Amino acid sequence: MDIPAELGDFLRSRRSRLQPEDVGLVSYGRRRVPGLRREELAQLAGVSVAYYTRLEQGQSQNASDAVLDSIARALRLTPDEHTHLRNLARPAGAARRPAPRPEHARRGTRQLVAALDVPALVLDARFDVLAWNRLGHALLAGHLAADSPYRPADRPNTQRMLFLDPHTRELYPDWEGEARRAVSSLRLTAGERPDDRQLAELVGELTMNSPEFGPLWARHPVRKCAFGTKSFHHPLVGRLELDFEMARLPETGGQALMMFSARPGSPSEAALGLLAASAVPASAASGTARTGTAAHERH
Repeated sequence: MDIPAELGDFLRSRRSRLQPEDVGLVSYGRRRVPGLRREELAQLAGVSVAYYTRLEQGQSQNASDAVLDSIARALRLTPDEHTHLRNLARPAGAARRPAPRPEHARRGTRQLVAALDVPALVLDARFDVLAWNRLGHALLAGHLAADSPYRPADRPNTQRMLFLDPHTRELYPDWEGEARRAVSSLRLTAGERPDDRQLAELVGELTMNSPEFGPLWARHPVRKCAFGTKSFHHPLVGRLELDFEMARLPETGGQALMMFSARPGSPSEAALGLLAASAVPASAASGTARTGTAAHERH
């Protein structure tokens, strides 16, 4: 990923959404482009125009916390956007990552996921599915093989599925909202992992093959979507409104456990019960899961 270009694009996108009157400035003259000018933002942030220009052009990678905090305040960044700004402004501080190799969910994590009676899955930092239980599989990808997370060559990726899989597109009645949420999470992750080649390849693949992804990516949305509510229109049980939570798993390099639940007594809870009754037995994938990760567990 071209970090200097990403930083400049991000700062320009955030300048463009603020007008002088939004921040207490008087607007003079006709503006060729919307938003704050560089000199106006520099004034608000308390830095020189020349310094801010170098930063926006990716020519200064040693900005202090104080300067970045001032720019974040001037741009009225959210906490997630502020974090993203720091990641882009100081990419040298990102940890160098070893050569990529297939990831696996820990045995204990897989056992936990299998034991849960709500839809659950394990994602790596690139949004690859490393494991799911039978309800997670039935909810999100019943059209895929239950053991696909345990075969790296066929491993599902939730971003790829959302933008390129027609079955997944039909699963979300508000597909556009789900797509915005997904790109916001992917943007934040890309800023955290600027040297992740596989993540960059995923972004390139989606840009080339999805007409909707490119324009969304260009807007630089940034938001950590670790909890909330998702709506589904499931082909077997119909409408579902499910709350979700994502929890980072310690010492895994960014893996997360994602779980869905329905409000007690709601129609969605009844629909989940119907889905559980129709889901494939857990044993359909457990044998492959044990075989596919046995060598990994020995190390």
